[in-house]
Order: sequence, then C-alpha cells, then structure tokens
Amino acid sequence: MHKITVLPGDGIGPEITEAVKKIIKAAGVEIEWEEVNAGVSVMERYGTPLPENVLESIKRNRVALKAPITTPVGEGFRSVNVELRKALKLYANVRPAISWEGIKGRYENIDIVTIRENTEGLYSGIEHYVGENAAETIKIITREATENISRYAFEYAVKHGRKKVTIVHKANIQKYTDGLFLKVAREVAANYPQIECEDKIIDNMCMQLVQYPEKYDVLLCPNFYGDIISDLCSGLVGGLGMAPGANIGQNGAVFEAVHGSAPDIAGKNIANPSALLLSAVMMLEYIGEIEKAVLIRESLKKVLKEGRVLTKDLGGSATTTEFTEEIIKNL
Repeated sequence: MHKITVLPGDGIGPEITEAVKKIIKAAGVEIEWEEVNAGVSVMERYGTPLPENVLESIKRNRVALKAPITTPVGEGFRSVNVELRKALKLYANVRPAISWEGIKGRYENIDIVTIRENTEGLYSGIEHYVGENAAETIKIITREATENISRYAFEYAVKHGRKKVTIVHKANIQKYTDGLFLKVAREVAANYPQIECEDKIIDNMCMQLVQYPEKYDVLLCPNFYGDIISDLCSGLVGGLGMAPGANIGQNGAVFEAVHGSAPDIAGKNIANPSALLLSAVMMLEYIGEIEKAVLIRESLKKVLKEGRVLTKDLGGSATTTEFTEEIIKNL
C-alpha cells in the first residue's frame, strides 16, 4: 500500500483527479490518498494559496499528484507551483512530449523530453522597481544547481535508453549566467561518453523544433527557457491536454498536469484527464509500479488509436466519465 498526497486543485481539477484515481484503482494499484489542497479554493479558509499542511503532507509522504491550481491574482505568491518547487527543493522538471496515434498533429514520431532546472534562473523571484520608470529582475545560475540538473538529465538518458542530450542556452549573449550553465553542463556530459551531447542557442532551438523535431531526444534547459520550450514541444504533439509533468527532488516528487484549471468548463464533465493520467503514470514508475504504469499507458494508447470515445478537445464528443470508463474497459 502506497500513501500519496493528492491535490485536487481548482476548476476541472477535482473532476480529472477522480477520473485518474478510478483508473489507477481499476489497474490494481493500492494507494491511500491523503487529500490536501492549494490555490484559490483555500484562500478564504487559510488566508494563503499554499497552506503549511500541504507542504507537511508532501514532505511526509514524499510523493504527490497535483491537479491544476489557480494562483490568486494580486499580492502574495507569484505562483503556487513555483513556491511548491522552491519549498520542497524539486530541482528537476521533467516533461515528455510524445506523438500519439489517433491524435492529430503536424508531426509524427516525436519523442522529446524537456528536462528543466526548476529552482533558479529568471524564476528566482528577485525583482524590484528602479525609480518610477524601470524594473529589474535578477537571473541567478549556480554551479551546484546546474550540476544537479545536468547529472539528472544524463542519468535520465542512460536509464531510459536515450541517445542524445541537447543543452539549450543563450551563452553568446548571457556570457556569465548561460555561459556558466553551458560550461558546467559540458563538464557533466564528459562523464557520460555513451550519450551524444550537443548544444543549441535558444532561438535556434525553437526554429529547429518547428522544422526538425524528430532529430531531438532530451533537452537540458535553464528554468525560463525550459518553461517555454516544453510548451512548444507540447504543441507539436497535440497540445497541453496530452502534456504530463514531474517535479523531482532528492527527497520527493510532485507529478502534475501542465495545463491550467479551465474554470470555463469546470463541472461540465467534458474535461480531458489524459495529462493528469500520464503524470500519474510517471508517478507509478517513480514508486516502482512499472507494470501497472505500462498497463495504463497502453490502455490509453488503445483508446486514442481507436478514436471512438474521445473528449471534445481530442476531436470526439465523449464525457470525462465515458472516456474514463473506456480506458478502464481496455485495462
């Protein structure tokens, strides 16, 4: 029996969370869910979008599944997601982008994983006004954080049978910060001679992904670039509705759907749970439930390929419930 923290989130979050829990249970994985929540739904009760009990639960259980959360607009947290990653030291953001047969896209046979440093860079949160007419943000790149994420990327490549890691940077202009990121990443790469290593300037990388996405395997990125690149890669394979994500640290992990809370369709039973389900598949792999992870992924793959029971965003007319039941039937 696994004990895992679950955050149902806001908007469509509770609906897709229930769908995913049903599929996991039907696959035969025994999980005791400890439910906590963050975002706008808890602001009135706790006075903060990220209550301490959320962090305590994740620290205790070391694994969490998180549905989309809405950060309140205005003062306070820039982002609940950013604060979670910083507070729990979840230094590696992992986002696969895979072509699915049955899902229309501009490309085929794409299998790219973006691995993004998750704690510093332009998202360090150090910014201020300079007088009345300017503002400044400070970008921080450290050797320690870069070594950690680079090692994670190359270890990931080895473990998953990947052949190439591409370091993404802007060291031609940002010579100190991105220069350090590139230098340290290359030093780490030298310890993995079996993995091909190259580097690409961020603007060129975006062009390459649009023109020749099939040439890329694992992308190693600083925080800000990785945020943009991973969304770009999601767009190559059908959008954020099929985009899972994981935030990994030395002492735990949070698995999350990348898309937003979609309040406009909340409660209508039409949301696509695939992104959260694929995030849960990554979670099952993380906790050692490899066979059940494969079982769920293959069931989803079959439903998508057949194309008979799909939610509206995937080109069908099925409800969330019908889509969920179809996946369970195929288990």
